[in-house]
Amino acid sequence: MVKMLSDPTGRFAERPFYKPEELDRECEHIVSKFLSKRRGSVTFPISTDDLQVLIEEEGADLDSSVDLSKYGEDVEGVAIFYPDRGPEVKISDRLANDPRRENRLRTTLAHEFGHVRFHRHLWADKLATGNLFAKRDIDNTAVCKRDQILNARQSDWMEWQAGYISGAILMPASSIRSLFKEYCEPQQLFGAVNIASEHARILVQSVRVEYQVSEEAARIRLQALNLLSSGGGQAGLFT
Repeated sequence: MVKMLSDPTGRFAERPFYKPEELDRECEHIVSKFLSKRRGSVTFPISTDDLQVLIEEEGADLDSSVDLSKYGEDVEGVAIFYPDRGPEVKISDRLANDPRRENRLRTTLAHEFGHVRFHRHLWADKLATGNLFAKRDIDNTAVCKRDQILNARQSDWMEWQAGYISGAILMPASSIRSLFKEYCEPQQLFGAVNIASEHARILVQSVRVEYQVSEEAARIRLQALNLLSSGGGQAGLFT
């Protein structure tokens, strides 16, 4: 059972606390089970269509091409929760209508999945009691801005969790570590790779291609798993 802590933002009475490794395990379980059932094998990249189905299988109504400008020009996705029906997920039409932004679309879909799967119970409890903290249209809505999709501050716990989940869905930890090991062992690299090195550049590009994500998403995921470091090496990654 997930550990609950007081919510310092005041949005909810309590908020879930997850260690990164807990999110990694749960997301890998979700993806492996889903792909095995849908495709018969667990292979990557997970397709954009699969990401949409993953959201819909959570009982959410997905619209992947919506004008979200009323929430702000930098908003790329929202998840809206209701007391009497499943949530709605809306993705900005700026992503859906621009093939050059498909990687961004994929990251946003996985981010919104994080809200639906891991956070819906928070709104369910609040909406069931009618205890909304205010009476505005967005009080039942997770509004996800461009800069929060991948790398929100940990103080913004809900967006940080959804961002971490996005990376863990698209790039599961064990698969990333296998790719990392396959590259590093022949190079005699047995610790975290310096982020400024040529090896790091090659690893980031390998992840980008293998999992169909942006360069930024690949770099953040490798750093989150302590496979890239701004300092020295880290022993024991393969043990």
